[in-house]
Amino acid sequence: MKKALVVLFVLAVVAAGTAWGLSAPTQISAQEAASLKEGDAEKGELVFWAGGCASCHAAKGAKGEELLKLGGGLRLETPFGVFVVPNISSSEADGIGNWSLVDFANAMTHGTSPGGENYYPAFPYTSYARMTDSDLGDLFAFMKTLPKVEGKAADHELGFPFNMRRGLGLWKRMFLDPAPVIASPVSEGDVDQVIWDRGRYLVEGPGHCGECHTERDFAGGLVLSKWLGGAPAPTGDGKIPDITPVEGGFGSWSAADIAYYLESGFTPDYDSVGGEMVHVQENMARLPASDREAIAAYLKAIPAIAPGN
Repeated sequence: MKKALVVLFVLAVVAAGTAWGLSAPTQISAQEAASLKEGDAEKGELVFWAGGCASCHAAKGAKGEELLKLGGGLRLETPFGVFVVPNISSSEADGIGNWSLVDFANAMTHGTSPGGENYYPAFPYTSYARMTDSDLGDLFAFMKTLPKVEGKAADHELGFPFNMRRGLGLWKRMFLDPAPVIASPVSEGDVDQVIWDRGRYLVEGPGHCGECHTERDFAGGLVLSKWLGGAPAPTGDGKIPDITPVEGGFGSWSAADIAYYLESGFTPDYDSVGGEMVHVQENMARLPASDREAIAAYLKAIPAIAPGN
């Protein structure tokens, strides 16, 4: 009996040590860090709008120049607790003003803070992990030009075990993957591969559309087999719609309809954009028409997710 207890104790220690090692925050490699280059702030502004940074980090209801004041504070109420959006302004004391480009890349692509802690995936780094080095450099250059906003956001309001950041390292091993979700177009029609690839990059990467439009499992990871097939609203009642080309639904929209909606906010039925999508549409309207057309081309040539699948 005593021998069995000793064996169980040893196994428990080994298991705990293994879990501790596997949950360690990850970072970009030395080679990847060396390849990062300071970017172009003008190009970075387009990445900023594509990434929707102001939608969460600016003050609620902000318009115009106020959208560039990224002091955070927005409360995201979820089944896991309340996440409070942080200050990511250029403030050295309260924002990211003291960050290096490597710090920024680690946060965006690995969900790891400069202090070596795991970030919660309310910050959509599982999508940003697909961003290119050049876009990261350009975005960081633009972020450094934005106003300083003083004052730290409040702490998250999370109960056990969700307040244990270390465990997120295991979560990231399951759900953080920079590979494309959709390997290639599935449409039978003519698809321009270059345009489709650009659309895939914008939707799956900086645009992080799947973070809201895709169902999640019990652990909060995206169910990729139901990519963009709609999901319960993550921060309240209601449902985020299916935006795959399913018959009788979004599939009835043409590529031109989708591109026009992203530009103007009007649906083919002359209804107007509402809810959280207002911010997304306003951001997409700032992109070149070619980017909105690429997004539309991508959405028309991905697998349809029928209701109930």
